[in-house]
Amino acid sequence: MLKVKANEKLQKIGTFAGTYRYIMAPELYTTLNQEKVIKEAALRSGISKGVMQAAWDAAGEVIKAWATEGHSVAIPGLGSMRFGLRAKSVATVNEVKAGLIRSRRIIFTPTTDLKEELADTAIQITCYDRNGNEVKRVTSADEGIVEDNDNVNGNEGGGTNDNPNPNQGGEDED
Repeated sequence: MLKVKANEKLQKIGTFAGTYRYIMAPELYTTLNQEKVIKEAALRSGISKGVMQAAWDAAGEVIKAWATEGHSVAIPGLGSMRFGLRAKSVATVNEVKAGLIRSRRIIFTPTTDLKEELADTAIQITCYDRNGNEVKRVTSADEGIVEDNDNVNGNEGGGTNDNPNPNQGGEDED
């Protein structure tokens, strides 16, 4: 079950400035360190911890090397990752320069299986008022739609194409 907090917060800017709104965010647990992940993977696979550590390190180096060469690299059981960027578009080739790049990005594309796992995961929302008091709990009954980052146009949560028509100026991707 994925746990979510909805905190009542005063909006200071935007359409709802000056009003209180419930803002949802996943409740994150501690980050599992690499050693714990390797120990668990070794236990589940029957491979020694040392061999698992060596394989983990080698896979990480290969993924990093190939991604920096421009490849989209498969991450077993999870999806693929690649590097991209956000940059301003310009009208002529003489205007092209590195200064147009706004940010470098890591783009992850999950497998269908991973998306289905997330869609099937129940979500429990705990609501807290502006004083930090719990006021309501809700468990999901939605259809479990999973956002596809490659088809998002400026929605919160991230996407890979905020400007679907790069010929209209603004920022372009990848």
